[in-house]
Parts: sequence; C-alpha cells; structure tokens
Amino acid sequence: MRLIGAASIVFVLMMAFAISQVAGASSRQLEASGIASGREGGLTDGKNIFRFDTFGDEQLWTDVLRMHDVISGIDPVTALGVGLKVDVEALPPSLVEALGRGQVDLTDPRVTIELLRLDAVVGVKGTINATGHLAKVGVTCALCHSSVDNSFAPGIGKRLDGSANRDLNVGAIVALSPALDEATKAEFRTWGPGKYDPRHHAFNGMNIVPLNSPSLPIVIPPVYGLRGVGFETYTGDGPISYWNSYVGVGQMGGRGSFSDPRIALFITQTPDLVTPKLAALLEYQLHLRAPQPPAGSFNPEAAARGKDVFGTQARCSTCHRGPNLTDVSSGPNDTTPFLHSPAEVGMNPAYAARSATRQYRTTPLRGLLEHPPYFHDGSAPDLPSVVNHYDRLFELGLTPGQKADLIEYLKSL
Repeated sequence: MRLIGAASIVFVLMMAFAISQVAGASSRQLEASGIASGREGGLTDGKNIFRFDTFGDEQLWTDVLRMHDVISGIDPVTALGVGLKVDVEALPPSLVEALGRGQVDLTDPRVTIELLRLDAVVGVKGTINATGHLAKVGVTCALCHSSVDNSFAPGIGKRLDGSANRDLNVGAIVALSPALDEATKAEFRTWGPGKYDPRHHAFNGMNIVPLNSPSLPIVIPPVYGLRGVGFETYTGDGPISYWNSYVGVGQMGGRGSFSDPRIALFITQTPDLVTPKLAALLEYQLHLRAPQPPAGSFNPEAAARGKDVFGTQARCSTCHRGPNLTDVSSGPNDTTPFLHSPAEVGMNPAYAARSATRQYRTTPLRGLLEHPPYFHDGSAPDLPSVVNHYDRLFELGLTPGQKADLIEYLKSL
C-alpha cells in the first residue's frame, strides 16, 4: 500500500473538505440545521441530538480532562484500535477514493484532526481553530451507543445508531488524560472494551465527584428496541429519559441539572442544555428498531422447537413475557418498574447495591446475536453460558438437545 507524504495528506483532506462546502451542505449538515427529510423537529431533532449534541460537555472533556491535547497527537490507526468509529458517509467522495487507494497515511495525527473537522468520528465533536489546531473536544450519545457496519474497512462504514459499541475502550481513552492521577488511570484501564462504570464518579460542572470504589464496570447496552420497554438501565432506576439525564449531565459532563436523593446526587447548572432536549432524544431512541438476525444465522426448525422450550420447561416466559420479552413494565404504574433481587436471578449484587433500586430488571430480548457478552457485568460470554446459568440456578434439568434448540430460538430474536 502506497502512502503519500504528510503534507499531501492534509492537502487532500483540506481540498475534499472545501469541495464539500462549495458543492452544498451534506445531508449530515442539513440534519444539523433541522431541515432534513423535508421537515423540522421530531425525529430529525432527536437524531441530531443523539449524533452531534455534546450538551456542552466540553467543560469536562476539554477544560478538565484536557482530552483535546491528547487527541491532537493520536493517529487514526490508534483511534480505531481503541474502538472509535468513522462514519464513511460523512466523508467527501474524493477522500473516500483516496482512502480506498491507500493514499491517506492513517498513522498521521493530522488526519484525525481533519476527520474531526468533517464530523466523521462517531460520537466525538471537535472544534478546529483558524490555525488548524484542535481547540475543543466533546462527546455525544453516539460515542457508546452507535457503531458502523464496517462496509468500507474495520471500524469505518455507515452508522448503526442504537448498537452498542462493544469495541470502545472508554477506560483506556480516559486514562490518557493528563489531569488524572496514576491510580485512577490504572483503575480505568481495567475496564476493557465495551464496558463502562456509570456509578464510579459523576461530574458536577466543576469537579469529578467520586461515587463508589472500587470500580465495577458494566457492559455498554444497545439502545434499540426500546419502544414499550419504559426502563432501559440494568437496574431500572427510572424511565428512559431519567437515564439520559443522569448520563448526559453526570457522566458525559453536559451542562445541565440532575437530582436523585436515592443516590444522593444533586447537580445544578444553568443554562440547562440537557433537560429541554430529552423529549426529542427519546423520540429518536424509540424509533430505533432492533436488527433482524442475518440470514443463515440460526436453524429455523430448531428455533421453533426452542420457542416451545422457552415457554414450557425452561420457564423463560415467566419473566421474559409480552412483546418485548420483559416484565419490567408490569409494575403498579408507568413510573414504577417490576424488578428482581440479585439472588432471585443469580446475579452479583455489588453493582445493584450502588443503584437507586438495588435490584435488577429482566433484560428485554432483542437482537441478541448483535451484543455479546451478556448480563450486566458481561459474565456470560455467549448464549450457551446464559442458558447454562439459568439451568443451574433454577434446576431446570434441560437436556443437551433442549438447550441447543433454546439457543437457536434466542439467536432468532
């Protein structure tokens, strides 16, 4: 593969960027203006919030963590290596062609800056100043809850909003911050790809506030297939917008207000850049459908038998019931989830103990093939491990054939 010189790389990128501006606004830019698809508001607003709105969290990622200094020296190969994704549809055709011919040096950090200028790094927003330097950086919901289809290359492709980025190593990325002490960095590095600890700390607009220690990272969940579920988190702390607020303010570091006496967390910031956007964000999230299993990914005959096992001897349908295959919405009212104690479902109680409910909800079964490992802590690496866990816990006495059929049914969901 031939790589052109660094100066030529930047020239190609800058020319491609200029051409895209002269040719007219891209669909991404039109969306940001709220006029995509011939209408304003609604799903378009929610999509733009999900993909591109930092809620002002540059106050954390730039002002406190100084990640703009770090990212300025990171090349695309390194960025892809820690799970960051590139939206190929945000790139001008000339740049896509140059990438395809191997004419872009992906080991040059200046390429990363130009990708940020093009809004092509999924979930990361950069502000480039007049001298071409990265002045600010923030993150969006899409950082953890979008991926790409790898249609161009590994880590580069069309966006898949709602899919958990199980390649993303948040801990390793944040551990690069020059503002953190070595003990904190070491703790973050233990998280590994696809995990994050939302109960380890919070940001109150000025300082990073410790919540719990040691860290107990959980698996980043997908956010598709939420319609009718009502409660997204593993512990069902509140309706979906409750968690969007908690994460947007306390975890992403957005400028907003959040209050929950159950976990003794109170954050007040004005103006609130998070709360007014929660309704539109929720609308877009509810629009995201779970992916269908790929053709040939399961045995239909075995899955049909497995569906019967699911509802009979395996007793899965006791909790995984209704159209979303969860009982979490069967509480006494719309704001009160139906939950289970850790002992009841054989889960480690440590993470639940740090939540507002101290219990676990029944996970909706949706697109299961797309997001191993399973359970909140990733303790089940695959579907056979899930089946074996409950077979032991509830002494179901499933035969090897029944287990195999049940797994095929789970793969079909």
